[in-house]
Amino acid sequence: MASAVVLRDDFDGAGLRRLARLSGDANQVRRLLALGVIYDGGARHAAAQVGGVGLQTVRDWVLRFNARGPEGLLDGKAPGPRPVLGAEHKQALAEIIEQGPVPASHGVVRWRIVDLMQWLFDEYGVSVSKQTLSRDLRAMGYRKLTARPRHHAQGPMLSTFLKRLPSPVGSDQSHAPKGHAHRTLVAG
Repeated sequence: MASAVVLRDDFDGAGLRRLARLSGDANQVRRLLALGVIYDGGARHAAAQVGGVGLQTVRDWVLRFNARGPEGLLDGKAPGPRPVLGAEHKQALAEIIEQGPVPASHGVVRWRIVDLMQWLFDEYGVSVSKQTLSRDLRAMGYRKLTARPRHHAQGPMLSTFLKRLPSPVGSDQSHAPKGHAHRTLVAG
């Protein structure tokens, strides 16, 4: 059987209970109270009951407490996966977007997400998904701009028409020139 890990000696049970009262984190409070039982001479299994965990978890709390003090008993944020695009890649992307594509060398007249994905793969060997690149570009301050779709047979006068608006009730039309009605262009 392994020997018990000794708690650091710069704290005591009363001090940990005082810290628990001041803490706003419920998980840290539970851990501090469990370690307070050990400081007061209680057994590790009693501390595990106070904390509502097993003996191995209490041992992990003791190690974290010994290494970082009460802050070591706070829940940490999981680091998550490493970003696909690093600072170097983002800087290069910003430069090439600002310069714009050179049709002769890049083979495109405007940058699309798929073109930038291919450029990243060709230059750096980085394979990135369309969604990830789009999210990263948006975070860098770039927005996707597209022209408003237009039907090939749509003429300039087919999309708009004139609509006569009725005169407001009780309005005096003496100020309006005769023969002119109120008109508004409405897109259709």
